Amino acid sequence: MKTAYISHASSMRHEMGAGHPECPQRVSVIADRLLMRGLLDVMESFEAPSATIEQLVRAHDRSYVEQLIALSPETGYRQLDPDTAMNPQTVDAAMHAAGAAVLAAELVGQGKFRRAFCNVRPPGHHAERGSAMGFCFFNNVTVGIRHALDELGMQRVALIDFDVHHGNGSEHILAGDQRVLMVSTFQSQLYPYSGEQALGQNMLNVPLAPYSGGQALRDAVADAWLPALRDFKPQMLFISAGFDAHRDDDISQLGWVDADYAWVTRQLADLADELCEGRIVSMLEGGYNLPALGRCVEAHVRGLLDLDLD
Repeated sequence: MKTAYISHASSMRHEMGAGHPECPQRVSVIADRLLMRGLLDVMESFEAPSATIEQLVRAHDRSYVEQLIALSPETGYRQLDPDTAMNPQTVDAAMHAAGAAVLAAELVGQGKFRRAFCNVRPPGHHAERGSAMGFCFFNNVTVGIRHALDELGMQRVALIDFDVHHGNGSEHILAGDQRVLMVSTFQSQLYPYSGEQALGQNMLNVPLAPYSGGQALRDAVADAWLPALRDFKPQMLFISAGFDAHRDDDISQLGWVDADYAWVTRQLADLADELCEGRIVSMLEGGYNLPALGRCVEAHVRGLLDLDLD
């Protein structure tokens, strides 16, 4: 059964100013790499739909969704925080990014595809119920998770977040929802300076020390994530796939390498095969060194496809 590849042209139209690390080229370098390496030939491509308001409010306050749409500038930029700005195309891109998660949940949850990778932006895991932050506007992955739970009949879903930054928005939205287990790693004492204390019993946060390298990730996965996930027995895995812990990405200091992303993906793919008929939805989050991003997403997608690295 093929893996779905989901993207949308609006991802290339949202931008936050010259020199901003969360740039449109993030999407194009991934698409180019997957095309050049022949991976798109063995995936089925889909255009992401725009999420509906009703889909968004499963994760966000309705007042926030309506306010964000109303804030869309006609020209130029509207600054929401020091790192996060809107241009006239931002709302459209953000709604299609969230819509990608909904489509991916349907394709995988309904058994049409075993796995899906969403190459969309803006990312989402910092967006809280009522606020945008950290380059994020709507929390894409939680929109997809709530769709799987509320519309597709899933009873237990797991979220795995290996972005270098704590997925504070995802935790804020999902804490206390016993239908979801969220496991994560992130660099300790790095933006958004949270996650050391979990907000709910359904959260398993593993902060990693700066310069701890890929072995710290592997230990966290083997010793913490996998036992908890096996106990929870999810029917579907969602991944917040951030690639900004790479040693070439100067936004962080964990020092991971390409092989670490291949390894963690293989662990999750094997676990999905064991627990939930292989069902995985992966959403792009961070990753700002473009050459490393392209290579590591290739390694990640190869893992989803059960293909070895060349």
